[in-house]
Amino acid sequence: MKILVTGATGRVGRAIAIHLMHHHEVVGLDRAPSSTADFVGDLRDEALLRQALAGVDVIVHAGALHAPHVGRGSDEEFESINVDATLRLATLAVELGVKRFVFTSTTALYGKASTPEGRSGWVDETLIPKPRTIYHRTKLAAEQGLEALSTRHDLPVTVLRMSRCFPEPADWMAVYRLTRGIDARDVALAHRLAIETDLPGFERFIISGKTPFQSKDSDTLYGGARELIRLKCPKLATEFERRGWHLPETLDRVYDSSKAQRLLGWQPQHGWESVLQMLDEEVSEVLPVRA
Repeated sequence: MKILVTGATGRVGRAIAIHLMHHHEVVGLDRAPSSTADFVGDLRDEALLRQALAGVDVIVHAGALHAPHVGRGSDEEFESINVDATLRLATLAVELGVKRFVFTSTTALYGKASTPEGRSGWVDETLIPKPRTIYHRTKLAAEQGLEALSTRHDLPVTVLRMSRCFPEPADWMAVYRLTRGIDARDVALAHRLAIETDLPGFERFIISGKTPFQSKDSDTLYGGARELIRLKCPKLATEFERRGWHLPETLDRVYDSSKAQRLLGWQPQHGWESVLQMLDEEVSEVLPVRA
């Protein structure tokens, strides 16, 4: 199977591309050159897209403007790249006979809906987003456009809303793996399974680390997270104590990825233990904890 990965130079896009290379033929596209970008240029360059799409069976569309670009690029540029270019790419996919479109999206688009007043939010695919920024709004608009296009043209589209996935201090990253964080390697695996499971129609999944918590824990997490972590994840609590770190008293949301685990057969493999291992091995994905 031949797969085009857009955004193949970025952290997540590169992880996806490299993982897929072990199983399929992969070509990458990005506006920044790298070893994973076979085609270098703008997503809005249709001639380049047609060249990159030659013989492609599946598109993984990870290319976009992201949260760090908010305030640096105009709203019009966000609309042009994140919405218009995405839907044009999907339209070309239909024209050229591409069999599946996988869209890398974000849990950030839930915005205000994920943090209700007075309790921790429990977030699954049924929650209606309330986006805050142009980044959130354009990712949601792209999803909605893809859903309409999927229905109209019978193109199978799978949207993967990935949670927090970037280098940050190890103590917070470890805790977030219980509630709203994910390792790029697990993101990459989810993309491969979204391709190989071959679901029909339009599907949307949250991709986030496996949580020990349940929706009934929302009230406790809001004001008593420390004790709940000690109860449900005692090994993490012990490791924090050994390292002189402090567990948080409040956690404001949990992303529930059980639908992806159930329908894609996906199981996140890199939880909090992996974070601490990377810290100890001085892997650049994890930042040291400041005293």
